[in-house]
Amino acid sequence: MNLPPLKTGSHPISPHGKTISPLVTAKEPRVLEIGSWEGRSAVFLLSTLCATSGEIVCVDHFDLMKTTEGRERYRKIVHNLALTGRPARVLPQFRGNEQDHDAGFDWIYVDGSHRADDTLLDAELAWRLARPGCVFVFDDYNWPEQPVESPHHPRRGIDAFLALHAGEYNRISANPEQYQMVLQKTVPMRIGFLLEQHERKSLEDAFGYGINVALTVDSAYAMPAAVTLHSIVEKTQGRITLYVVDCGLSEEDKKKIETSLPIRQDVTLLFVELPQNSLTHKMGAVWAKIDMINSLPVQRVLYLDADTLLWSTDLKGRSLAAVPDVGCPLGHEGVPTGDYFNAGVLLIDLGKARSRLPELEARCSEMKNSRFYEQDALNVHFAGLGTYAECASGERKGLCLEKMKDPGIVHFTGPVHPSVAVVLNPYVQPYTAKPWGYAGAPGHPFQRAWWDMLEKTAWKGWKETAGYN
Repeated sequence: MNLPPLKTGSHPISPHGKTISPLVTAKEPRVLEIGSWEGRSAVFLLSTLCATSGEIVCVDHFDLMKTTEGRERYRKIVHNLALTGRPARVLPQFRGNEQDHDAGFDWIYVDGSHRADDTLLDAELAWRLARPGCVFVFDDYNWPEQPVESPHHPRRGIDAFLALHAGEYNRISANPEQYQMVLQKTVPMRIGFLLEQHERKSLEDAFGYGINVALTVDSAYAMPAAVTLHSIVEKTQGRITLYVVDCGLSEEDKKKIETSLPIRQDVTLLFVELPQNSLTHKMGAVWAKIDMINSLPVQRVLYLDADTLLWSTDLKGRSLAAVPDVGCPLGHEGVPTGDYFNAGVLLIDLGKARSRLPELEARCSEMKNSRFYEQDALNVHFAGLGTYAECASGERKGLCLEKMKDPGIVHFTGPVHPSVAVVLNPYVQPYTAKPWGYAGAPGHPFQRAWWDMLEKTAWKGWKETAGYN
């Protein structure tokens, strides 16, 4: 039985569809068309983009099949798609299948409505289904039948989408007079609920949770903090929110820190001010990591001192994870003997920590003159309540020096400017100090890496200035 010829009255897809189809490199392209009418553009895509493999999903309400015209359009599209002999589905609405590990599309065509708000909503939902590299086509960008500023023209919805997702696509449409607006997506797919059955890492990526990192910084440590923050953004993939707890930064400091970060759409930098009744205002900036427990609007955070270069570990239900202090792994005089961690790198469950915050704040006031200040107070407070990252050996009887040769995070301990007596002491060499101090950090295997990272920040060239010399 021979099928009758193609039946359609719909507007065809623009001719440049053939010229941009090579942008889709998937071996089996998946196409989503929102607003299919009678199927002419769908037939075009099946006959070109999906000529040898792949499929198309057409979504259209067809007047909910309650009008003669809607039923007739449905009959025609089913007939027209059948003529291609290619896989196609026609749906009144699209629901993702969480069991579908191939979820997502390589070409999406948005033509479901002329209303600006409908167009924006369709695009927002479809964008989550767009794979990296997806060609994303808006129809009717220069539709002539309504003024472009009218809510009944799709232009306002498309322009709102372009502004909202700036940095997430390359704009293929070079001519603003083109009838269609064509983009190519440059960021990963984020579809959330469609990944319900996938592994946790995929879920976190899909929902865009990412990681939260916090530093407490005053003006004296603005420059090294910029190095730390730049290294985090450069070395870490995925969504990152950076919280800088302001312990006395100038506006110039903040601006230079901001401009020191690599430009990424999935990175957010926030400066957090502390209340006037904070420990920091009462006792100094060293106590800010205690104040941040109640000041950060998140449940879990990785705290880093501003003298680190870029660990992840499971808290296993504990309040805190940390690494042993290399100099005093079993503590020192003035604190109980036992596992003793360095407070420069902490992974904190803020929710659990907040449940005992008044007790911790009282402990800090009691130990404000302790040898290592807040580090001693934290060790006493969290004794038995924390867990150690893999810097410690499996038996926890000492330090696993072998693992330190390839660290995930480097913490430069010691003073910025050691005394001359320390520098010249022949029995303790090399001495411990920060790379940017007057004496440097001779013999430290990551000193060069720190200076190289500094050259990527707003403090580039600082080593040659009077501030260093």
